[in-house]
Amino acid sequence: MSTNIFNRYFHLVFILSLLSLTTVSCGISRSSSSAVANATPAKIAGIEIEPPSDIAVTAKGEQTLVLAGGCFWGVEAVFENLKGVSNVVSGFSGGDAKTANYDTVSSGRTSHAEAVKITYNPQQISLGQLLKIYFLVAHDPTQIDRQGPDNGTQYRSAIFFANSQQQQVAKTYIDRLNQARIFTQPIATQLVALNEFYPAEQYHQNFIGRNPTYPYVVVHDLPKLDLLRQQFPDLVRR
Repeated sequence: MSTNIFNRYFHLVFILSLLSLTTVSCGISRSSSSAVANATPAKIAGIEIEPPSDIAVTAKGEQTLVLAGGCFWGVEAVFENLKGVSNVVSGFSGGDAKTANYDTVSSGRTSHAEAVKITYNPQQISLGQLLKIYFLVAHDPTQIDRQGPDNGTQYRSAIFFANSQQQQVAKTYIDRLNQARIFTQPIATQLVALNEFYPAEQYHQNFIGRNPTYPYVVVHDLPKLDLLRQQFPDLVRR
């Protein structure tokens, strides 16, 4: 992370603390005392590690990828800003239809994770490039059943693969990142076969675009977008 982004991040945290603002845990009010917990990804900012394998583009047509990495607001916003991505939907994956609603998932007593479904054109952006952004920008893949101030299995890191190709590309990438010791801790991202994806309530969709000054967004999500634009400008939509 550049000095400017680093300073901006902690300046925002400091100001919010002084003003005693209440931050939220992806929609649930809580103390702001743990606001700096999401700083861990800064340790890998700017390191471009390419995936050792990727899916060859053999056919035209859009593809989808389902990823979980903490609160879906920020993850959605990161991928919405990428070239070749036509749609990103916030939702839930890992559980069944009857529990696929925000209030129930937020209890932490379902099998769901907050996730995003990414629709992309492999002619413009590859699966490997999407995973690079997922691991290096969108979230901290070393945290277990949490992400920053958000705690619970619903905030776990997980790739819900739709086929064996997605599974293999993700696995080899995780192995490379672990072997290179890019992180101080092993990657905790789960690889899980996709069963179903359930869109979240409408008020969660494009949340950051509609609520750019929301305290949680300012502290935890806007720095991710700054990092994306600075470290991977060639992949960012203009």
